[in-house]
Amino acid sequence: MDQSIKKKYNYWQWRTLIILMIGYMLFYFVRKNFSIVMPALESELGISKTRLGLFLTINGVIYGLSRFINGFLADRVSRKRMMGLGLLLSAIVNIVIGLSPEMNGLFNFLDSEGKATAGLVVFIGSLWLINGYTQGMGYPPCGSLMAHWIKPSELAFKQSIWNSSHSIGAGLVAVLCGTAILQRYGYQSWQWCFFIPAFLAIAGAFLLFFGLKDTPASVGLPDPETLDENAPVKVVSDETPEFADRAYKKLIKPMVIKNPIIWVLAIGNFFVYVLRFTVLDWGATFLTQDRGLSIQTASTVVAASELAGGIVGTLLAGWATDKFFKSKAHRTCLIGLAGATLCFILFWLTPKQMNWVAIICIIMASFFIYMPQALCGIACSNQATKRVAASANGFAGIFGYASTTVSGLAFGLIADKLGWNSVFEVTIAIGIIGVILFATIWKAPANGYAKADALLEELKEEMAAEQQ
Repeated sequence: MDQSIKKKYNYWQWRTLIILMIGYMLFYFVRKNFSIVMPALESELGISKTRLGLFLTINGVIYGLSRFINGFLADRVSRKRMMGLGLLLSAIVNIVIGLSPEMNGLFNFLDSEGKATAGLVVFIGSLWLINGYTQGMGYPPCGSLMAHWIKPSELAFKQSIWNSSHSIGAGLVAVLCGTAILQRYGYQSWQWCFFIPAFLAIAGAFLLFFGLKDTPASVGLPDPETLDENAPVKVVSDETPEFADRAYKKLIKPMVIKNPIIWVLAIGNFFVYVLRFTVLDWGATFLTQDRGLSIQTASTVVAASELAGGIVGTLLAGWATDKFFKSKAHRTCLIGLAGATLCFILFWLTPKQMNWVAIICIIMASFFIYMPQALCGIACSNQATKRVAASANGFAGIFGYASTTVSGLAFGLIADKLGWNSVFEVTIAIGIIGVILFATIWKAPANGYAKADALLEELKEEMAAEQQ
């Protein structure tokens, strides 16, 4: 490989990866702040866990639909513009939620005791629904951009590096909102848990708009799969828009919609996300209410789960996938989900007077659950190939975030009616079902590029015949 091309490619690849990490981390600042502030909303505004769970469900379902819709769009439009716009709109929604009590004189949002009226509940719920859609504009561009900038043989590890932005964002916002704001200034300061993350997200949106490039070709570089040390470097493809459009239509059904491996990964994503959101969305609440921890300790545990458990688990999973499983990410998904389920069983069995053991179990559950959380998307990208990677991830995303019908509303109702112990029992059962599902694709190939190449050769022959 020409050294100047290699140097330029490495610069742009890492620049893209780092900017995507910062951008997606800030998406979490204006999404997972809500989970940390839920105890304050219950205490200050009197919003029940059932209603809070409904907010999580609405947000999650709309987010999944948004990822599905924007997944198909991201393969065909400017990815950096989609991602930047989504982050900017999420920031605006958060600012309006923070300002909602100040609108009391106009809309009668608070009763005589300062608690939320039905109007305020509907208002916040509606805004969080909108936030679900704008948040869904974040992941599809990331999956597509990385598939365009990173070689398939390196995608598991390098996308795992990016995936740590989930944990960094969730962990830092837990510290910011739980410790720096709520613990220090009290639950009455909850509005700042929306304002400060929003201001940071606005800055991040401008970084995405001006710092990213959509493809290597846009900066004069060849496609990453051509950059093989043992093969000559190919020139930048002058592929016509007509071929690109027809290639997408040729691949979308066999590589995504009718691909049984994608279906298993997508449905498996549902079970993975139930376990993930049990900790991430309800962790601060059940650790305070079921285990008797302070909000500072509970938010610190959630942060540690994300920063220590999530980051280490994600990076280790990506490295192990490329190193030991020959980029077969679906195998690591199975191992991670099995480990997370076992940790939940141990947490459930731990006596309440041994909270230090329970805390370790929660952190280790995050360590394991972030393996399939990160690698389901990577597996989808490799199985579908880069041309329809965002579509495949959008398809899997709608299943993943449909999980909030369980982890959000259902768990809120169960916690209110039956207690947290029943929530943990359901979580464990869901984990076991997911492990069985992932086991069915253990022997699947690492990627779908051979299948896609054969289909594209057919397309070239069809177009050549049409021109004759």
